[in-house]
Amino acid sequence: MTDHKRILIVGGGHNGLVCAAYLARAGREVLVLEAAERLGGAAITRSFAPGFSVSACAHLSYLLDAQIHRELKLATHGLKWAHSNLRTVALAAEGEPLVLNGAQVEGGKLGHDDADALVAYRRRMLRFAQVLGRQHNRRPPRIAGGGREEVIGAAKLGFDIRRLGRDSMREFLRIAGINIYDVLEELFESPQLKGALALDAVLGTNLAPRSNNSVLALLHRLSGEAMDAPGGLALPAGGMGAISDALAHAARASGATLRTGAAVKRITLDGDHVSGVELENGEQIAAGVVVSNADPARTLLQLVGARHFETGFVHRVRHFRAKGMAAKLHLALSGLPTFKGLQASLAGERLLVAPDAAYIERAFDRAKYGQCSPEPALEITIPSVHDASLAPQGKHVLSAIVLYAPFDPRASGDVARSELMENCLQVLERHAPGLRQQVVASELLLPADIEQEFRISGGHWHHGELALDQLLMLRPVPGAAQYAMPLDGLYLCGAGCHPGGGVMGSAGRNAAQAVLKSERAA
Repeated sequence: MTDHKRILIVGGGHNGLVCAAYLARAGREVLVLEAAERLGGAAITRSFAPGFSVSACAHLSYLLDAQIHRELKLATHGLKWAHSNLRTVALAAEGEPLVLNGAQVEGGKLGHDDADALVAYRRRMLRFAQVLGRQHNRRPPRIAGGGREEVIGAAKLGFDIRRLGRDSMREFLRIAGINIYDVLEELFESPQLKGALALDAVLGTNLAPRSNNSVLALLHRLSGEAMDAPGGLALPAGGMGAISDALAHAARASGATLRTGAAVKRITLDGDHVSGVELENGEQIAAGVVVSNADPARTLLQLVGARHFETGFVHRVRHFRAKGMAAKLHLALSGLPTFKGLQASLAGERLLVAPDAAYIERAFDRAKYGQCSPEPALEITIPSVHDASLAPQGKHVLSAIVLYAPFDPRASGDVARSELMENCLQVLERHAPGLRQQVVASELLLPADIEQEFRISGGHWHHGELALDQLLMLRPVPGAAQYAMPLDGLYLCGAGCHPGGGVMGSAGRNAAQAVLKSERAA
């Protein structure tokens, strides 16, 4: 029999914890079920070698919602920053690194025209990113149908675009769906600058600089900064797991119950209404509402089952693009590496290997055919420079996002992992001679490994591509874009929902509001 008072949340990732906190604050009985032995999903800190810990998947905070941070009082629940407002350093195998602090150039060689253009570019892109940022904590309107509320929601989105002004609105509509390569070619001369800016548009996506939608992916990434994300581009003290720990404390303080080691086998039904879940160990837990923090495909096609939905809906879910293209590299180092031309004081900033946009495009070429990049582009952090808790004294941990590594059988397994590891070390050695001799231990997670460890279908950490046809009222698919699914009592709250991936929390908050609104309407 269904316990109509209980709300179950499947998955204790950051969105699930946010959802639990808001529902519990509203007085609901909430139980979170996490399959792993610790909470946080892909936003965890764990050991990968004796004495060395790392942010296992997500490794930088740049999208955390300021409203959620404030409402859940995350600072009082232990969230602190080891280093905030990181600068971006575009490394150079020959010549000087380019050091950027927002729109300001603090090191390296950049012509006056490019420096002035960078200020204008940053101002414009942040303004455009605010359009997306204002949608973070709103339920997207329906494509068609609905009542007054849907009309108001669509009008708000239209007004946010219109308030840019005529010229800026035209420019926003012109570039939002195109590729970042063409935009950068219009504005800048420096290949080094264009490489650094292009990498921001493709990190964590199945895109290259010449791919359409790369501008949109960049705006999504910048939307946190545009909406004053706490800490800016930041390293949490204790790694990304510290954000999840603070959210877990907030959920418990609100009255939610959190269980780990509780893997859900299936979501159970009573007719066309959810009735709870069955765990892998056979335990059945009754509930009137089930909110899934798992990705859309895992939730709808595996935990529920395709046979419980209409054929057209299942077809759309199966064609939701969610194949990962990024790997995660972890190195335990015996000392701080020395990068060519880089002051030691900058080693703890955000370091990029993307000499120019063409380099990134070439790295993508092999991936289109199911192979890892022989010359990968890298986003590197050495968080132990600012957080001594992550490595033994005098030693360091390096964390890097590696582009590109496709979710493909040809690019999975031990052989592919060894080849990509060697490619990464060669690239790193080119920029930091002697680094290979400093490596004490290493770990490389391919998308297939990310899928297995974090239970993300396709190993895509956004739970799905960020593209015009998979955003706002189209995310994940029409008929499931407002968190409530086509089964009574079933909701989604993960990154596969609006507003998308990144450690943000807005999808969890919005899903909680959708559950509460449905209760009031019943």
